[in-house]
Amino acid sequence: MALVGVVIGSQTDEQFMQPALDILSEFKIDYEMAILSAHRKPDKVRQYALDARSNGYEVIIAAAGSAAHLPGVIASWTTLPVIGVPLPTSDLKGIDALYSIVQMPGGVPVACVGIGTAGAKNAALLAAQILGIKYDQTRQVFEDYKRKLAE
Repeated sequence: MALVGVVIGSQTDEQFMQPALDILSEFKIDYEMAILSAHRKPDKVRQYALDARSNGYEVIIAAAGSAAHLPGVIASWTTLPVIGVPLPTSDLKGIDALYSIVQMPGGVPVACVGIGTAGAKNAALLAAQILGIKYDQTRQVFEDYKRKLAE
């Protein structure tokens, strides 16, 4: 069963999220990726978020560019932690997405990482840290990762 749901707004966003998928795979964290649009298919996004816990997800990583509504919409329908990844898909190179994700209204928290592939990698690492609270194996893999960074 997947512990992490990775959601992107369109197929073209997958290139930016590959570092996150690589980290999740390296850490042996099960994940499933879905392509859902907060603007084009809002009912599917709502249902995804409502069903996330019963589908086995414990953390959701949601990536979006431009207006970047996807992470916030998902967070509005679930109590699971949501990590937003702003993508550099607009003329503003992701600054618009960053502002959209980081400025969520009070009561709808979304953790926000940096823009693009570095942010995607950090989103997966943050998901691993969250899961490491519950899963000793994930915590150990993350600790080993951090130790290697320090070398």
